[in-house]
Amino acid sequence: MSEDDYTTPPPRGPRPPRPTPRSPREALHPEQAPPPPTRSRAARNPLVIVMNFVLTMAVFAVLGVGALAYWGSVEYTEPGPLGEDRAVIISPGSGLNAIAETLASHGVISDPWVFLGVSKLYGTEDQLKAGEYLFRAHMSMSEVMETIIAGRSVQHSFTVAEGLTSAQIVERLNQDPILSGSIATIPPEGALLPETYKFTRGTTRQQMLDRMQRAQEQALEDIWARRNPEIPIKSPEELVVLASIVEKETGKADERTRVAGVFINRLNKRMRLQSDPTILYGIYGGTAWLRPRTILRSDLQRPNPYNTYQIDGLPPGPIANPGRESLEAVANPSRTDDLYFVADGTGGHVFAVTLDEHNRNVARWREIEQQRRDAQPAAPAN
Repeated sequence: MSEDDYTTPPPRGPRPPRPTPRSPREALHPEQAPPPPTRSRAARNPLVIVMNFVLTMAVFAVLGVGALAYWGSVEYTEPGPLGEDRAVIISPGSGLNAIAETLASHGVISDPWVFLGVSKLYGTEDQLKAGEYLFRAHMSMSEVMETIIAGRSVQHSFTVAEGLTSAQIVERLNQDPILSGSIATIPPEGALLPETYKFTRGTTRQQMLDRMQRAQEQALEDIWARRNPEIPIKSPEELVVLASIVEKETGKADERTRVAGVFINRLNKRMRLQSDPTILYGIYGGTAWLRPRTILRSDLQRPNPYNTYQIDGLPPGPIANPGRESLEAVANPSRTDDLYFVADGTGGHVFAVTLDEHNRNVARWREIEQQRRDAQPAAPAN
């Protein structure tokens, strides 16, 4: 093998350039960074720039709306700021803004804007009802909204006691501080049904009076349809007349049918009713029951249209507004032979079939009255 066979083969490809030697000063200077790549024409397009901005703003908007919705949801459902139960009046005709401000001013809701937003979001603006509402302590805004939409306003009560005259009922309606308006005329005696009536603030006195009249008409229609056909009462109007007398004769519920039976028996025998309350009403009218009055013997003999000691049958009209129980008692009275009754000194009455028995009962009642007078302390001398 010759020397040529051992010669190093030439390198394949070009050799890398040999570094040019630099002076120490040059070596201390940093190499210049390469320039940034040139942006494409598409990236420099104004439309692309605008779209990128819009998308960025949209993302921020979505995040903002989400955060706002979450905060509003918490405000809407968490317990409210009200420290104790409170009644708030939402006036008729109040708009959504006025309702929200009213609730906020009374401390019922924490933020009127949340209330406004939710109402508009769910379309409940036209469903909010005026009225007086009782909001519980720490009631959430959602519960407040539900209460107003449902119209669960505060219910007040007005009670009419049995046996009041129409004039007395009107006077009490006029004294009620929650009712409003005036009453045009006093209804006829016996036209109103004594009961407890529920009403909301804003109800007028005339509306209450109209309700009482409708209630009386309905009750009388029902009771008249279920009456004993054998009673000598020819019309619903006569039933009211006799029921008003029964109402003023006894305040004990368990006596009403028996007292009614006495008067029915007397009518059947064509005996005069001889009821003391009719005398008082004939003399004093609707003011007869404002204070107790003693019936004198001269009153028994004095003619007046209502004096059942002097007239036959029923008086010309009711002497009060009877309650439902007295109407029922006359429609279906007790079946007895009793023709008389007198007070027994305990708030009730003792009944009798014969006049002799009745006179003995009256004598005992006179003794009770005398004993009560004797037991009263003497008036101090002047």
